Amino acid sequence: MNNEQLKIIEELKIKQGDTWRVLKIMSEFVEGFDTLSGVGPAITFFGSSRLTPDSEFYKHAYRTAFLLGKMGFHIITGGGPGIMEAANRGAYDAGTLSVGLNIEIPTEQRPNKYQNLSLKFEYFFVRKVMLLKYSMAYVIFPGGFGTFDELFEALTLIQTGKIYKFPIILYGSIFWQRLMEYMEDTMVNFGVIDKKDTNLISHANTPEEVVRIIKNEMGKRIELLKREDPLNPLVEKLQRIIENA
Repeated sequence: MNNEQLKIIEELKIKQGDTWRVLKIMSEFVEGFDTLSGVGPAITFFGSSRLTPDSEFYKHAYRTAFLLGKMGFHIITGGGPGIMEAANRGAYDAGTLSVGLNIEIPTEQRPNKYQNLSLKFEYFFVRKVMLLKYSMAYVIFPGGFGTFDELFEALTLIQTGKIYKFPIILYGSIFWQRLMEYMEDTMVNFGVIDKKDTNLISHANTPEEVVRIIKNEMGKRIELLKREDPLNPLVEKLQRIIENA
């Protein structure tokens, strides 16, 4: 075989691999949409997989999810340990739907046992779509790169008008203070974001504060849903949650 023939064979292998990868990505989207179509209204929790049940943030994530679950919200997490486990556990104990969207990675990620609806993803970007699509609010506890990735993806989508504004709540000022100072003192001063962009973020230090923020924002979401589709079943569900809160 000459060099030209070998090159053609290698190109065919690459193209075939990409084709199968596209089909795998499509299958993950289809499975996700089909499985999660009945989920909601839901709140998505993010945070470190490394925080143990002894951590105050773990305990606070549990209580926050429990309170929101008792109100009638479903709870979505990335399905792993740490803050994800705490939120799923709170939802599970509250008797609401506890959703885990798991990802296959070499370390840290093992599904927690407090999920009554669980999916497994290979591709991070597909999982991120699912974490966002069915969520009414993000509650973001201290975390690492993955947590920051989810935070800034949501901020970017809202800032650029790709999605409607919804509550993004940073939990634990002691952890997030330096980041907020960097945004306000450096990013704003350099002109890479506007001052109003920092207003896309809310802050909470107790589970009750999270509940209050979400409850206050749900009236706006109901009006938006009514304008888009008055028959949207989420309208009735949200109204029932607010009335019983």
